[in-house]
Amino acid sequence: MELKYREGNMADKSQLRQLAKVSYGQYEKALTKENWATLNGKLNAKQSYSDMLEIAKCFVCEHKDQIIGVGYIVPSGNPTEIFEADWCYIRMVGVNPKFRGNGIGKKLTQLCIDYAKETGEQIIALHTSEFMDSARELYERMGFIRVKEIEPIFGKRYWLYQLRLDKK
Repeated sequence: MELKYREGNMADKSQLRQLAKVSYGQYEKALTKENWATLNGKLNAKQSYSDMLEIAKCFVCEHKDQIIGVGYIVPSGNPTEIFEADWCYIRMVGVNPKFRGNGIGKKLTQLCIDYAKETGEQIIALHTSEFMDSARELYERMGFIRVKEIEPIFGKRYWLYQLRLDKK
């Protein structure tokens, strides 16, 4: 299968939104109706993709000119309730379920790590949930360390992970 990796941009917003709905749609049954409605609303919010592309570097995987995978890396200086100001962090890694098992999520995560290293970041963080088993396993295999459990999101357990990039 021919896969192409490149930087995503504003022209990709529509495809990025569609991919998020498809890739995160698999979790609908893991959530209550109310929590799924909240997540689905966020996935459908067109402005959130513009906002993310304004601050983050976006990497996409394409197959036959269709975006089938995505990962965002937000540079340090963009703190949230979860992520500290001096950390960069990975957000919204997603792969179309039809293309899982091809190493796309791993490659996208590695592109984010490589970009963080190139730009001098020291700590890269992410968070993932109890219902995202394959993501947790992937991140741990790639060297991310579970730092702590954070407040539940969508009624589910979530953990903060970090990878120190300043190792000598």
